[in-house]
Amino acid sequence: QVQLVESGGGLVQAGGSLRLSCAASGRTFSSYLMGWFRQAPGKEREFVAAIGWSGDNTYYADSVKGRFTISRDNAKNTVYLQMNTLKPEDTAVYYCAATGLISSARYAYRAESYRYWGQGTQVTVSS
Repeated sequence: QVQLVESGGGLVQAGGSLRLSCAASGRTFSSYLMGWFRQAPGKEREFVAAIGWSGDNTYYADSVKGRFTISRDNAKNTVYLQMNTLKPEDTAVYYCAATGLISSARYAYRAESYRYWGQGTQVTVSS
C-alpha cells in the first residue's frame, strides 16, 4: 500500500512559480513510476508529467514542456513538480500518482496505469 500526500499548491499570478511536493509512504517508493496529473473544473483529468524510478526518464505533456520540471528524491520518498511561467490555463487540482509498472512511455502518460493517487492540491493562476 502506498499513500501519497501533495502540498505546495496555492494562488499565484500569471508568470509566477510554484513547487509542488508529493510525499509517499512505503518502502518501495524508489521502484515506482511517479506521475502528476491535473483536473480543471468541467474538464477531464489530464497528464502533466512523470518520472521513472531512477529519475533518468521523464515525460511531459506538450502544454507544460519547457515550463515544468519533475524530479524525485528517493531518500526522502518525495517527488516534486517545479512549475514556472505559470498561465491561467494551468489552474487545476494537481494530483500525484504512483504505479509499479516500468518506466515507459507506454504507461507514463495514461491515468489508468497508476494504482495509487493522492487527494490533490489546488493551483490557481490569476491573470
